[in-house]
Amino acid sequence: MRIAISGATGLVGSAFAQTIQAETADVLRLVRRNPEGTDIQWDPSSSAPAKGEFDALNGCEAVVHLAGENIAEGRWTAAKKQRIRDSRVHSTRRLAEGLAQLNEKPSTLVCASAIGIYGNAGDQMMTEGSPAGTDFLAEVCSAWEKAADPARTAGIRVVHLRIGVVLSDQGGALAKMLTPFRLGFGGRVGTGQQYMSWIALPDLVGVIRHAISHDSISGPINSVAPAPVTNAEFTKTLGKILGRPTLFPMPAIVARTLFGEMGDALLLSSTRVSSEKLVASGYDFKFPELTSALRGVIR
Repeated sequence: MRIAISGATGLVGSAFAQTIQAETADVLRLVRRNPEGTDIQWDPSSSAPAKGEFDALNGCEAVVHLAGENIAEGRWTAAKKQRIRDSRVHSTRRLAEGLAQLNEKPSTLVCASAIGIYGNAGDQMMTEGSPAGTDFLAEVCSAWEKAADPARTAGIRVVHLRIGVVLSDQGGALAKMLTPFRLGFGGRVGTGQQYMSWIALPDLVGVIRHAISHDSISGPINSVAPAPVTNAEFTKTLGKILGRPTLFPMPAIVARTLFGEMGDALLLSSTRVSSEKLVASGYDFKFPELTSALRGVIR
């Protein structure tokens, strides 16, 4: 089996690559730096694929596209927001166009997306058929998914993983929370009533493998655990596992002052998302509820 991965040095990409390599799969990494070994150099920011640029992907069983600007680093200036959008939309369109031109096309393109497509939905349970939101992240996610249309039109099965908060002590939101929580300075954000839809990193790796191997899956699929929780519930559970109090809440006004638009979108927005489609497809979660997930990923 040959699988190509973009974003292979990121939190999710590196974990996925390590897992499938252990299963004797050949991994081709799409990289922007000078390639090493079986790496394939590409420029996701250019306007169109260069002739022959993706020829090395001929005969790959699947391509997993995980590349994108980190949305949680730095305030969302106009320039930062443009990088967030371009790194997802332009790179996906360019990769989809390149795959569509291959003689031996991959059967599957698994492309990252995010539950941010639903916007701030309060306590409403969102499914893959729910309407998209209207804020910045929702607009980016909608365009991100549409950018894969050239691959879809060429007959490639395209899966959009609408990923929730990824739990890992090696990166992402949880890793940033661990130090203040371990020092006893953890607490809810805002009212704490906003929903967090999450997934443990080992399960997200499993979902990617599941999407590749199950031809019945196509289009968007919510990649979240079956038990979304409020921010207050998450805070209480994390504090209990670490054996620390959680008595230092961050008021909404402080979150907005410190982080601006990013604070509203990532800390105060409420997104309660259903994993029913994923479960119905046969995926069996290793960590279906929060306590076991946190115990499983925190070392």
